[in-house]
Amino acid sequence: MSVVNTLNERLPYIAQKQVKKGTSVPLACDNNSIAGAMSQRACVYSGARVVLNPVIDAVHLVHGPIGCASYTWDIRGALSSGVETFRTSFTTDMKELDVVFGGEKKLTNAIDEIIELYNPPVIFVYSTCIVGIIGDDMQAVCKAATMKHGIPVIPVQSEGFRGNKKDGYKAACNALKHLIGTKTPEITSEYRINLLGDFNVAGDVWLIKPLFERMGIQVMVSMTGDSTARAISQVHGAHLNLVQCSGSMTYLAKWMQEQYGIPFFKISFFGMEDLSIALRQTAEFFGSEEMKQIAEDIIAEENARIMPEISRIRERLSGKKAAIYMGGAAKALSLIKGFRELGMEVVIIGTQTGKRADYEQISYSVKDGTVIVDDANPLELAELLVKKEADLMVAGVKERFIAYKLGVAFCDFNHDRSVEFEGYDGFVNFAREIDASINSPVWKAVKQKVKEDNSSHDTVMMEQVQICRELEVLV
Repeated sequence: MSVVNTLNERLPYIAQKQVKKGTSVPLACDNNSIAGAMSQRACVYSGARVVLNPVIDAVHLVHGPIGCASYTWDIRGALSSGVETFRTSFTTDMKELDVVFGGEKKLTNAIDEIIELYNPPVIFVYSTCIVGIIGDDMQAVCKAATMKHGIPVIPVQSEGFRGNKKDGYKAACNALKHLIGTKTPEITSEYRINLLGDFNVAGDVWLIKPLFERMGIQVMVSMTGDSTARAISQVHGAHLNLVQCSGSMTYLAKWMQEQYGIPFFKISFFGMEDLSIALRQTAEFFGSEEMKQIAEDIIAEENARIMPEISRIRERLSGKKAAIYMGGAAKALSLIKGFRELGMEVVIIGTQTGKRADYEQISYSVKDGTVIVDDANPLELAELLVKKEADLMVAGVKERFIAYKLGVAFCDFNHDRSVEFEGYDGFVNFAREIDASINSPVWKAVKQKVKEDNSSHDTVMMEQVQICRELEVLV
């Protein structure tokens, strides 16, 4: 079975970029998560947890089986500059009898015990699939606990089967609304912003905040990376929201615009081009000529500082082919620009939570012949990597082994990395990692082994594809 035939049968999930610009891209978006199906989409609970977990002084209590509680702080490498309560996992550990008789009493007792032992400023209580099935009134339990203890105990309606990861983002934003505006803002500057949708992975935020502070801007919070309940409660004092991860935080930014009159820009802090745009756009918003000049000075100085290293790496990477498979479209678009700055070509690009409009925007940013994919499964990604002869795959940890087995270099751009990629120094880190991965001598040996096993690999691939088709028909 050829790759082309397999891809054609998966339409509208996979589409070649149209030659005519602006042509509607036939992609299926917003599919719900299906238990056991060959989908890469995460569940609602997953989306809620990745957004809220970086609140460093919060207790995150999972109301459900202990298995769901294993999805904890290590799913996103968010760092803290203060307390690390968020690194402790809490669960009601529901069992068979709780399913039969209900888990509300167990939840109440768990909240009481947590407050006695930890006295946190806020508790987020996550509902899981089993809670949605048996019908525990989590809202009532949390409301009673809030009145009893005098701290916010906030329900997060995140039953995994209710939709997909984007619905989890929305559930998390609805939970954050309970904190926003509850305290008087502490003001230190006449220019104030919030960074929304930045989770301080590997310490990214610590490379960004100093740039704005040098411009005379107070960063009230990075939501939710390295944030506290107190900081989140004061974000309504900002003049502007900068939305980094548009998929997770645009909903909240729109709500803050309606509720508090705070406008927002969608920006990116990855890559020299997007970072320069973010600094200039912010300075332009405040209208200060001094701030505009400082922004230009920062851009000129930082670009001049890192350009020698970027130019050296660009010579080694020029002409290499990259495949992108990300959670959100904003990161994917930034990566296209970043690879262009490194002299590389994007031949495959896809996301887990992109909307049809996102893919239309992506189609303007890549060359004709680039494969744009939504909701791909591992077999399809493997076929695409081979067909497009990719030298590198940039994705999350789930896709790492697909690339390695095919002898393709890999870069984790999502949650599990330990090196900053945002800001100027972050982009240098990214370029160095891409260079080290693509130009590693190990791939010569691996690709030779893949070539030797190619015949048997094709046979196994055909059998697996056929099995997947049969499973999809059954689903």
